[in-house]
Amino acid sequence: MCTSNITIRKFVKLMIWIYFYHFIFYGIFLTTGYETMGFGRLIKLLMPVWGFNSNFTSCFIGFWLTIPFWNILIHNMTQKQHQMLLVLIVGMYSILVNIPGFYISFNYVTWFGIIYVVASYIRLYPKPIYEDTKLWTILSLCTITFAMLSVIFLHYTGISTEYAFVSDSNKFIALAVAVTTFMLFKNINIPYSKIINSIGASTFGVLLIHANSDAMRQWLWKDVVNCVGHFNLSLLHLVAFCFGTVATIFSICIIIDRMRVYAIEKPFFKWYDTKFKSDVQSK
Repeated sequence: MCTSNITIRKFVKLMIWIYFYHFIFYGIFLTTGYETMGFGRLIKLLMPVWGFNSNFTSCFIGFWLTIPFWNILIHNMTQKQHQMLLVLIVGMYSILVNIPGFYISFNYVTWFGIIYVVASYIRLYPKPIYEDTKLWTILSLCTITFAMLSVIFLHYTGISTEYAFVSDSNKFIALAVAVTTFMLFKNINIPYSKIINSIGASTFGVLLIHANSDAMRQWLWKDVVNCVGHFNLSLLHLVAFCFGTVATIFSICIIIDRMRVYAIEKPFFKWYDTKFKSDVQSK
């Protein structure tokens, strides 16, 4: 996005995507008794965003609409200024926050902006080191190993909560894992795959489906999957249950979203593109 921009077409696509799952699952859960009819609930249903605290979709929309302004900043900075901004914001949000007793007010709109500054630097200022697959393989393995060791260390020492160095996503180790693994996979020469691209294009749909609402969480995780009821499984069975559940839910959500794409999105934008292309040409 730092080399292109948002468009009305992209915004319409995003809103249709969100509202489709808002209304379709509200209707389903309303008829099955998991949802109730109320003025407040309908207002929340009609609003594309509801707070910018921890709701990923709301924060994503809020950040997404600021991209043109981020681009003005990014393209009017020198490379040195970009570096200085990186040091400043990563230092504030990812390094200092690891000091016990040092707190920072954090939400995902802010964090998406910081990630945007990091990623746009990689995109706009290519360097030979970025293409060193061996280096990024070693670094990604090191950061992942360090993240795991930090959890084990804190668990057995009791110094802090087990996930203090990796949760939330702004912690430096979590950021390091994200950047190094991204750079690794960026350099892997994976041939074009329609299947991979289709799955990738529907991953946001997976979020919109399985984390749709409190009613969905109640039905899916408590009633169907029954997470709490599996706490006493043996370690082997628990691991198999966790991986199997995630893989099954992910696969079903991908299938649902691909059905939506072919049944609704593609026909709509075929009409949309024809309609607005003809309007522009007539003007």
